[in-house]
Amino acid sequence: MANDIRICDKCKHIKMKSILPKLKQLAPDAEIKIGCKSYCGPCNKRVFIFINGRYVTAPTEDEAIEKASQYVKQ
Repeated sequence: MANDIRICDKCKHIKMKSILPKLKQLAPDAEIKIGCKSYCGPCNKRVFIFINGRYVTAPTEDEAIEKASQYVKQ
């Protein structure tokens, strides 16, 4: 089963050009969906990634990706 990753293109702490390649490297088989996740409170303060049913937040993209790596399906 493919990994389901969702990110918000309106998030103030995510840069699409930098995070997309990192997510594709993390989970090459992932279906990455981009759009509002109605998670605007935390989204205004930290990077967040919704991966396989779990929200992962962190102060930086790299930290969020590191946290998200534990939820990647092999």
